[in-house]
Amino acid sequence: MLGTRICEAVVFYSSGMRGRPVYAAVFFCSLSFTAAVSSAQTLDPLAPKPESSQTGNPLTDPGLSPEVEFLYQLEAKFAADTAKGGGRGFGSWFAPDAVTLGNGKPPVVGHDAIAAAATWSPDVYQLTWTPEGARMGPAGDMGFTWGHYEGVSRDAQGNQVKTAGRYLTVWKKQPDSTWKVELDASNEGPAEDCCRLK
Repeated sequence: MLGTRICEAVVFYSSGMRGRPVYAAVFFCSLSFTAAVSSAQTLDPLAPKPESSQTGNPLTDPGLSPEVEFLYQLEAKFAADTAKGGGRGFGSWFAPDAVTLGNGKPPVVGHDAIAAAATWSPDVYQLTWTPEGARMGPAGDMGFTWGHYEGVSRDAQGNQVKTAGRYLTVWKKQPDSTWKVELDASNEGPAEDCCRLK
């Protein structure tokens, strides 16, 4: 899952999108990006679901509703596109007026600026995250998820570099009925301290 490829790279840590390193580098191996724009972003959170799609148990997880399950499905597609396409896959999920906030950095505003900062390849940086909770707004057109993220890369000497912390993602239904990320906020922190509700 965390396959690596030996590449010499200069790594600059900036642009706090979930604490990810941004690579402004000279690579001595070829990198390829895959188009990661998903047409499956059009979903209806209020549509009835077939019985077989119910993955949670409302008796053991009373917070699991069709709306929360829908937000988890969005997160799963977002994560899959990021795993496959790296920064390009990640950037494709942001709304035109989206904002990222992270780790004491200035906000990055707008889809184009966010996509321009998300330049990593999945061959040299793997970003994973696990939602711990979600809520849908009463109108069913906006919601948020939160959880834990982890990024794994290698420095110029080939040593593994890990970042981890918490994130909050705000989702909004767009005029074309797709769902996009409106806000992605993160902060670095130890995994053992992450996401505990008190």
